[in-house]
Amino acid sequence: MLNWLKPDALAEAYRDPVSWAILAVDLFPLYAILQFGWDATSLVFLYWLENLVIGAVTLLRMAAASIKNGLAGGVAMLFSGPFFTFHYGMFCFVHGVFLMVFAEISRGREPPFPTPVGLVEFALGSGAHMMVFVGAIFALQLFLFFRDFIGRGQWRETEMAAEMMKPYGRIILLHVGIFVGFGLMMALNAPMLGILALILMRTLWGIYQTVRRRLNLDETTAIKVDEPSRI
Repeated sequence: MLNWLKPDALAEAYRDPVSWAILAVDLFPLYAILQFGWDATSLVFLYWLENLVIGAVTLLRMAAASIKNGLAGGVAMLFSGPFFTFHYGMFCFVHGVFLMVFAEISRGREPPFPTPVGLVEFALGSGAHMMVFVGAIFALQLFLFFRDFIGRGQWRETEMAAEMMKPYGRIILLHVGIFVGFGLMMALNAPMLGILALILMRTLWGIYQTVRRRLNLDETTAIKVDEPSRI
């Protein structure tokens, strides 16, 4: 896991222009704060919406990974897809309710009755041009899905169950990041410090994911190159 801290691994990962695009998307919140006056509520709801995007792309990855198992894989996906949607969706829903209630109470307003659609609408309205930023995240995730997961054959080297579990670590990280960020705001009475802590944690996670993505691609390529020697 510590390979992502090695200079050689970082240099190799960022030779790919896509890695810089990922970093730019991770740093979008800084631009939104400076240009559009986003606050902590806007920032955490961007990350919450990003979790929804990750969940949708995870369903695509699960479906693709199940194809290689034929009919058995299709049957497994019929059960695992709805289960993941409900289970992961409940995590996101409860998290979103917490964020909305906290945001409304901090503004001295009565929180509305939470519904899944209402939470998404609230999140999209929490910051100027939120839809643009979420659209950029979704476009990047789709590009990575089609180029890396499908185009480079990663779907052949993974299992549906493994893909289903991957986004949960991200949710845990976001929970910790929010508690740390808001804790700094309350303890130090410095809202900007808390916001920057959230952005820093999210960016470091993005760098880790970028290096891991590069290592996975290299491993997949090595397997393909070595395949003729196994015949």
